[in-house]
Amino acid sequence: MTPLAYLGAALAEIAGCFAFWAWLRLDKSPWWVAPGIASLCLFAWLLTLVDAEHAGRTYAAYGGVYIVAAIAWLWLAEGAKPDRWDLIGAAVCLAGTAIILFGPRGGQSV
Repeated sequence: MTPLAYLGAALAEIAGCFAFWAWLRLDKSPWWVAPGIASLCLFAWLLTLVDAEHAGRTYAAYGGVYIVAAIAWLWLAEGAKPDRWDLIGAAVCLAGTAIILFGPRGGQSV
């Protein structure tokens, strides 16, 4: 469930933020804001479905997924092909996500 929740959250967050971008930067109708707000609410709800003990860890791990989704949006929705630095950065972020999600937890702190 966690991968689907993260993927859905990323799509909902990007769509919600894009709605505001379209209104304020692309001179679209203010009516774009209503679905944007709904999408951002969906994003927040989807993150609550992630099976994690702490919200902060859930949000931190989500960051890498969001970055990869944003690079995909750049390419698929905006037509700008990611360069190697985009792809390397996204891979590093996903590695960080994996460390946060799957790192051993033995009760030790830093």
